[in-house]
Amino acid sequence: MTSLFFIWGFITALNDILLPYLKGAFSLSYLQAALVQFCFFGAYFIVSPFAGRLLEKVGYRNGILTGLLIIAGGCCLFYPAAELGLYSFFLVALFVLASGITVLQVSANPYVAVLGDEQHAASRLSLAQAVNSVGHTAGPLFGAVLILAATGEAGSAKSVQLPYLLLACALVVTALVFYRLRLPDIQLSAAEQQTGGFSIGRFPQLKFGVLAIFLYVGAEVAIGSYLVNLFLQLGIGGMTEVTAGAMVSYYWGAAMVGRFVGAGLMRFIKPTRLLALNSVLAIAMILLAVNSSGSFAMWTILAVGFFNSIMFPTIFTLAIRGLGQHTGRASGYLCQGIVGGAIVPLVQGVAADLTSVQWSFLVPACCYLYIAWYALVGSKTR
Repeated sequence: MTSLFFIWGFITALNDILLPYLKGAFSLSYLQAALVQFCFFGAYFIVSPFAGRLLEKVGYRNGILTGLLIIAGGCCLFYPAAELGLYSFFLVALFVLASGITVLQVSANPYVAVLGDEQHAASRLSLAQAVNSVGHTAGPLFGAVLILAATGEAGSAKSVQLPYLLLACALVVTALVFYRLRLPDIQLSAAEQQTGGFSIGRFPQLKFGVLAIFLYVGAEVAIGSYLVNLFLQLGIGGMTEVTAGAMVSYYWGAAMVGRFVGAGLMRFIKPTRLLALNSVLAIAMILLAVNSSGSFAMWTILAVGFFNSIMFPTIFTLAIRGLGQHTGRASGYLCQGIVGGAIVPLVQGVAADLTSVQWSFLVPACCYLYIAWYALVGSKTR
């Protein structure tokens, strides 16, 4: 199951290569290039509820197969998009691809969570998310070699054809493997099967959890989006745009390390307490960063990546706890909350215009304050 987390982390990370590449290939403005991320996160918002209902009808295994095949279809669409040279076609292909990733996430996240005892659900999902981070790290390397350096045709959109066809083939093979696998069927208890009609308002831990996912993803993406600007303004000797960009990898690398560490810690520490502690420490790192300068400010803000690590899997497992047959639909709502990655960075951008880039990082600090409250209060089942 963890291989699925690697796959969507790998493909998602290719957006970091695809966005600047398409900007050069089609001579786009920054606003036009930003539609790459808008279409990607938009798919989560639009498709997630339908994916949750699909999961209720077809089950986890068929949901995984459906997600893999839709992603493969989206990858195949990159070939005619490049052949025709239409940016709008690329956006359609990206939306289809992201829709498949959404179905995969809605299927795989809750399946890993319920595939075993409830006590260690957050630990299992943290480990799977750590493998997702490995994919997120490997994706840009693949894109740099096969997209940016694949051809001597500067600005040619056709450079994406071979990489995405290779990905489509790999996804079809993966789907065939999962089709042949005998995955365990999750059986619900009689009590879980008699929970009545679904309404998000009936489950406070889910209702508050959707907002927690929204704010977490928003905070994580917002911090990553403004790190380069921050580093260039901190007065660090020898810091250039290139070296500042390279330092951002430490932010995502810290999250990867933290997920492996967190998966082990949650065997001994209650997930709610670890989530609250990480939220408080993330706030502390941000407060230190906005009130200092130079290398100290840089390393403290990079440390937030480490404390981000266990937040998504922990919030997710707390939000679906005790939902039984409604787990699939609840997963759809939670994945819909990922649209926070498109909204919170805009809010931080407004704050940066009104104050400064450094002080704008108080916006994600407010997000972590809510997550700490959710860990201690909002996640309790009623």
